[in-house]
Amino acid sequence: MARGKKGRPVNGWLVVDKPAGVGSTTVVNKVKWAFGAQKAGHAGTLDPAATGVLAVALGEATKTVPYITDALKCYRFRVALGAATTTDDAEGSVLQTSDTRPSDAEIAAALCGFRGDIAQVPPQFSAVKVDGERAYDLAREGEVMDLVARPLWVERLEIIARPDADHVDLEMVCGKGGYVRSIARDLGRVLGCLGHVAWLRREWSGPFNASEGVSLEDIDRLAKSSEIDALLKPLEMGLADLPELPCTPEGAVRLKNGNPGMVMTSTARFGDEAWASFQGRPVAVGIYKAGELHPSRVFNLD
Repeated sequence: MARGKKGRPVNGWLVVDKPAGVGSTTVVNKVKWAFGAQKAGHAGTLDPAATGVLAVALGEATKTVPYITDALKCYRFRVALGAATTTDDAEGSVLQTSDTRPSDAEIAAALCGFRGDIAQVPPQFSAVKVDGERAYDLAREGEVMDLVARPLWVERLEIIARPDADHVDLEMVCGKGGYVRSIARDLGRVLGCLGHVAWLRREWSGPFNASEGVSLEDIDRLAKSSEIDALLKPLEMGLADLPELPCTPEGAVRLKNGNPGMVMTSTARFGDEAWASFQGRPVAVGIYKAGELHPSRVFNLD
């Protein structure tokens, strides 16, 4: 006899304004507990020291996580000039210092090399895997790794403030897989002054904005209550970058059973990824082909 799932079938997104000092997994576990949800996951890790948007998916919304992970994200961060650290942020030990301090013009010029398609080497303390182990675990044991550079799309990287000679505040909009700590580290090297992240905040991630974020205090206050569901954003927000295709009643039935289903005319082109809706509710995500959606993910919202 099959076991029933623990928890209730809660479906949607919760935008958490993560505070510093807590890990992303800890936040997800708290949200899952507070909602009594069957399933939860997040769309993009934030370092424990970082703050800002942590988008947590509950229930069927977890099927849309890859679309938020792939979406553009905006970070604001302060680079402390004059020191390199073991972790490339203020949490680590200082490895080397420099008395050199670049001008605003020199920083602005150097930022040109960090826009567009770039390659960046992850920090030694990162979650990338090396021979099946996490880099941060190996780094804690004192191992220095030769990590492979990874591609990153940087749409925008600008100076937003220069509070003093030792610091510069930047804003970056980038794609999937970006390490802000690597940007700070490499910028310091290019400028000849060394550098690391002093603080970091994710302002937005895809359709989710920090201004809409819920605090951990509010999650604790409303945990297990009937009011907490009002904090949820709809599942389809995770599909904001895909075209919506309303489907016929017959199409909805076929899609729910994992078969291609008829959809209405839309702006989607042949071969585009899109999502089908029926009576305003998401039914499936898939590939649009000649009036039909061929599903890759089906939502069970009944």
